[in-house]
Amino acid sequence: MAETYFTKDHEFIRVAGDVGVVGITDYAQKKLGDVVFVELPEPGLHVSKGAQVAVVESVKAASEIFAPVSGEVLEVNRELDAAPAKVNEDPLDAGWFLRLRIADTAELADLMDEAAYADFIASLD
Repeated sequence: MAETYFTKDHEFIRVAGDVGVVGITDYAQKKLGDVVFVELPEPGLHVSKGAQVAVVESVKAASEIFAPVSGEVLEVNRELDAAPAKVNEDPLDAGWFLRLRIADTAELADLMDEAAYADFIASLD
């Protein structure tokens, strides 16, 4: 069963084994507004935890997306090229950004679980 972790920058990573699916949270997509463009990395790119891995543009702003953990980009969601609104419609499933082979699963310990993330966003509003 996959476990989902969250960052304070509102990225999520759903982990199964040593592979994680990365995207932005429902909270993030609501704050951004209508997403009009997503710039994704190329598969094969090695990223470090906290490094910029993608850019999402909305009618309000452009925001950098940061890697929640270090690893290699295995796949990107090319459906977002033609339908970036999937990020708004279903951010945790159809609106995912990339799949990442996790270099060090110990880095997951620095992320929040669902309950901690819910408390975190409650403290923001």
